[in-house]
Amino acid sequence: MWGAIVGDIVGSRFEFHPIKTKEFSLFTEESCFTDDTVLTVATIEALLNNKPYAKTYKQWFLKYPDAGYGGSFHRWGYSDSLEPYNSFGNGSAMRVSPVGFSFNTLEEVLVEAKKSAEVTHNHPEGIKGAQTTAAAIFLARTGKSKEEIKEYIEKTFHYDLNFTLEEIRPAYAFDETCQGSVPQAIRAFLEAEDFEDAVRNAVSLGGDSDTIACITGSIAEAYFKEIPGQMISEARKRLPREMIELVEEFYKKVNL
Repeated sequence: MWGAIVGDIVGSRFEFHPIKTKEFSLFTEESCFTDDTVLTVATIEALLNNKPYAKTYKQWFLKYPDAGYGGSFHRWGYSDSLEPYNSFGNGSAMRVSPVGFSFNTLEEVLVEAKKSAEVTHNHPEGIKGAQTTAAAIFLARTGKSKEEIKEYIEKTFHYDLNFTLEEIRPAYAFDETCQGSVPQAIRAFLEAEDFEDAVRNAVSLGGDSDTIACITGSIAEAYFKEIPGQMISEARKRLPREMIELVEEFYKKVNL
């Protein structure tokens, strides 16, 4: 989960000020958590306490309503409804990482990822984005190679991953859909040498940088097993105590 949170915070200041380089300061005074972190922590709480996803997402939204949510989620959060709104935005993928770390079989991960997504993102592409991200995390943490992860995602979810960051970087623009950001986030992981490199890859694409880096960071954590301590320290400085406590409790539960 620190992988997702670190990615979110590092990418936060570039969401509307995109860059096309890997050379940048990871943390500045402008770096902050966004809705990606809020809803990742909400997923943690739902899993730890067996709480329904929809109500938990609303509760955390209302605690932090100004964290940069998409328009449809923002309206849903303030509404009286718990019904989904057929979204295929990348919100389903950016909040799913705890699911990928929580179960012992790929089948369980896929079922739970769908449950976490469909309370808001019940469009097939919204569910697909969440399942893809959670599956990549599960495969990475259970020792699969990058090639095996890539092959599984392409075969199962039919995302085309046969491109390079260098090829798409110049023209890539803000895209908050699952289909327009999840493959790019996975590619940023596939080309990475270590966790920090993965986050830098994700941010360097421009676009929805906090969410892409959040997704990439979550997979990179599972694969590389290690996040530089200084990056976690900087992230912790920017989180409320209640978030840190839930993250730490989750790590203890899943023995990470």
